[in-house]
Amino acid sequence: MTGTEASASDLSPLLSDADSLENQSPRGLASVSGAVFNICTTMIGAGIMSIPAAVKVLGIVPGFAVMFMIAVLVEVTVEFLLRYTQHGKSTTYAGIMAESFGLSGSLAVQISVMITNLGCLIIYLIIIGDVLCGSQSGGTLHLGVLQEWFGIHWWNSRAYVLLFVVLFVMLPLVSLPHMNSLRHSSAISILLAVVFIAISSAMAIYAFCKGETQNIRLLPDFANQVSVFDLFTAVPVLVSGFCFTVNVHPIRSELSRPSDMRYAVRVSLAISIAIYFSIGFFGYMLFGDSILADILVNFDQNSDSAIGRLVNDTVRLSYAMHLALVFPVINFSLRATIDELLFAKKPVLAGESWRFAVLTWVVLAISYIIAIVLPNIWYFFQFLGSTTVVCLTFIFPGAIVLRDVHGISTRKDKMMAILVIMLAVLTSIIAIATNLWPVG
Repeated sequence: MTGTEASASDLSPLLSDADSLENQSPRGLASVSGAVFNICTTMIGAGIMSIPAAVKVLGIVPGFAVMFMIAVLVEVTVEFLLRYTQHGKSTTYAGIMAESFGLSGSLAVQISVMITNLGCLIIYLIIIGDVLCGSQSGGTLHLGVLQEWFGIHWWNSRAYVLLFVVLFVMLPLVSLPHMNSLRHSSAISILLAVVFIAISSAMAIYAFCKGETQNIRLLPDFANQVSVFDLFTAVPVLVSGFCFTVNVHPIRSELSRPSDMRYAVRVSLAISIAIYFSIGFFGYMLFGDSILADILVNFDQNSDSAIGRLVNDTVRLSYAMHLALVFPVINFSLRATIDELLFAKKPVLAGESWRFAVLTWVVLAISYIIAIVLPNIWYFFQFLGSTTVVCLTFIFPGAIVLRDVHGISTRKDKMMAILVIMLAVLTSIIAIATNLWPVG
């Protein structure tokens, strides 16, 4: 008993510092619907753009099955986190890991959050750059919206356009000190995503009625294009789309009843499955095997009519605007985690204007620089989905259950935790190995 009390005493300062993250947001002001918007916004970010490419590899039926399985496993691991949050002293992800594994556990979560969230911010800027400034894939130049409208000039190149977006669009959004302040922008971002999917679906249905849709496969094409190992490279892309554990605790802290978080998670996962499958199915139907890692690039295939070109540009711009509104939600937890790691003994970040400003500018600068030099988002998604995202979504929650410092895990919980960890590790190893040493 004495050893346990001493251990808890040693962790108290760490947990107090971790809990300071929660004090950066007003408590009890968010509704369940607001939580659903914020969770969905966290999930339905850049990941939706690579869903059709993953469905092309997996096929329609396995693609939906994998989406559903991942969503179920994510719901299980989030339940693990919420249960241990309820029984423990800490109300943050890093704090829960500190209770189970000490300082090393907290540090592992913080590093994973920083890598994952920074990666997402970079991906968002890359996609916005692709929409506005174009990209090059397989030797083919895909023009951006600005280049289509005004021609190719120095001022609408990627470096200058993204600099403008970062300074005049991103900076005002990320300067808001509380996540609760982002609830309205999150709702608008979901609406824009729905608009994007509605237009894409309508285009696919219209093309189907005219007999112009591409051939789609219900199952993987093992005979010609796909190997068994390729399937494992597509799964991390889907895993990345369902990653929202980094914002579970900040969102939970704003609810008047934290127990409502479970319901909000289930509703959000159901909405995300519907959205992901819709864009995966209709995007694949519309572009077939010509689908690119970023489906937005496919929409530069202009129609012969002015209306067709307007629809294509509307689709691309609506999702670029969506990402601009998702950006501050992901930035919030990244900035708070960096502050927690570097300035654990300082006052809460929202009350320190100079520290808040410095971290905000540094994160934006790093995101901008890497977004300019990074060539392809598909490999970035595979890397994140195979490493830090897997750790945050599956491995860390499973490890907490197996450690069971509060003695609340059942035998079924521990068996599920072992299964989740084994599936995550096996899939990640094969995906990484296949990317490093391609088969065939």
